[in-house]
Formats: sequence, C-alpha cells, structure tokens
Amino acid sequence: MWNKRREEDIPKPFNPPSPGGVTVPLKPSFVETRKEATPVSSTPVGRMDHEPLRGGTASIGKAVKIVGQIYSKEDLFVDGDLEGTVEAMEHKLTIGPNGRVHASVRAREVVALGTIQGNVEASEKIEIRKDAKLIGDIKTARIVIEDGAYFKGSIDIVKPEPAKPAAPPRAQPAAAVSQAPAAAAEVKR
Repeated sequence: MWNKRREEDIPKPFNPPSPGGVTVPLKPSFVETRKEATPVSSTPVGRMDHEPLRGGTASIGKAVKIVGQIYSKEDLFVDGDLEGTVEAMEHKLTIGPNGRVHASVRAREVVALGTIQGNVEASEKIEIRKDAKLIGDIKTARIVIEDGAYFKGSIDIVKPEPAKPAAPPRAQPAAAVSQAPAAAAEVKR
C-alpha cells in the first residue's frame, strides 16, 4: 500500500515517430539500477595505539600492496603490504596493525604496530608496540620495546650527532703574517 507506484508515475519509453507516419511499438526497456561504490578510506578505523594522523601524512591502506622503493618527504602510515625499501629520513614511519613490511627501512622515527622483516635504521627512535613483530637488525639512538612485542635481531644504539657549532674564523698561518709587513714595506719604497 505504501510503496505502490501508479502506472502514470512509471516513465514510458520514448517512441520517436518513424518516417511515413507509422508508429512502431517499442519493447519495454528495463532500467538497470547500479549500486554506487561505497567510498573506501585507507585510514584504519579505531586506531588506539598511536597518535592520530596529522595533515601532511601519507597513508597506504590495508588493501594495498606495493613492491619497490618508497621515498617519502612526509610522515607515512603503512597498513598494507610493502616489499623493497622505505626511506623517510626526516619523517616518521608508522607500520599499522595490519601492515606487513618486508623491506629495509630508514626514517627519523619508526613505530611498529604490525610486522617488519628487514633491517631498520632510525635516526631518533624506534618503538615496537605490544602486538608488533620485528625480525631484523636495528640501528637507532633510542628504542622502546613494549611487553608482548616480538623482536629477533641485533640492536646497535648510536649516539645522535650533536649540532655542529659554528667554526671560529681561522687565524692566518704565521708565515703569511710575517710576509705581510715585508710586502707593505716594498709598497712604501
């Protein structure tokens, strides 16, 4: 009763007049209804173990697989499969809970929530969270391994390089200083 359509509400197919004034009935056409694709976000839902994404963060969703080299000039969140190399030397790399990385990794900071198989180098810090798995050698200044995390490999703790102070102006060598008065004396002659 509520959803009944009256016949006059149903669109009639257009029947153009044929040459000679004879009208030919058309077969009724069925309108194909398409379901629109539901937009899928590559941002994981309900991430609780790490900070939310900020502007300027690239994301690789859990349905994505990449084989090759990645060079990122912004923070990177990986929740899919990745094979090859990853470099984000001045930025943070986060491996999400669904992320599986089989690569050598170099970044400023690395946070592992998923699986990493390969050597990892972080100039500042590496965090291996409770459900994460890391198999490979680590080189970093600071490391956090939560209770329940799996790690197999070696750790090389390196001191961060201190900022180089400005070099004082160089003094002239003694030989150059001793030649300067002689040259001035020759000019006066």
